[in-house]
Amino acid sequence: MARTPRPPSFPRGRSSAPSPAGPPAVRLPRLLLRATATGAGVLGLAQAALAGSFLNGHYEALLAHETTATALGGLLLLQLPVAALVRRGGGAAGVRGPWWPLGAAVLLLAAFGAQSGTGYERAVGVHVTLGVLLVSGLLFGLVGAWRLPLAPPSPVPDAAPAAPAATEDGDGDGSGRLPRPAGGDADAVEVTP
Repeated sequence: MARTPRPPSFPRGRSSAPSPAGPPAVRLPRLLLRATATGAGVLGLAQAALAGSFLNGHYEALLAHETTATALGGLLLLQLPVAALVRRGGGAAGVRGPWWPLGAAVLLLAAFGAQSGTGYERAVGVHVTLGVLLVSGLLFGLVGAWRLPLAPPSPVPDAAPAAPAATEDGDGDGSGRLPRPAGGDADAVEVTP
C-alpha cells in the first residue's frame, strides 16, 4: 500500500477566505473600531463639505461646521478606549491586537486638537491645511479598520499527527516546497483529494 504524504504546513498569512468568527470578546472591539472609524470618516468628509460651503459664501454653514467638529471630537475621544481594547485583544487570553489603531487614535486626537485651535484662532491657511491632513488620516484609519480581520488568527490545534522532521534541503521549513516522501516506496505516491 502506498503512503500518502501529509500536505505541507504553510505559514499563516492573508487569504481570500473570510476570517473565522471569533469569540464575541475579540470581535466586539474590532466591530466598535470599524463603527467609530466609519463615523469619523463620514464626519470628516462632512467637515470638508461644510468648510467648502462656508468659503463659497454660505455663512450659515459655519455653525454646522462647528457642530460637526464637536461631534467628531467626541467620536475621536470614544475611539481611544476602543483602540486600546483592540490592542488588548478584546479580553481573549494571550491574544494581542495590533498597535496601529491605538497610535492612530492618539495622533488623530492630537491633530483634531490642533485643528480646533487654529479654527477658533481664525488662522484659515493653517486650519485648511490641517483639515486636509486630518481628513486624510481619518480616511486612512477607516480603510485600516475595515482591513483588520474581525478575529485574530487562532492557533492551529494539534489534532493531526506532527509533520515530518525537516531535512537538510529545507523541506518542512515553510518555504512552500512539498515534502519528500520517506520510506521504501518513495516513488509510489498516492494522491487523494
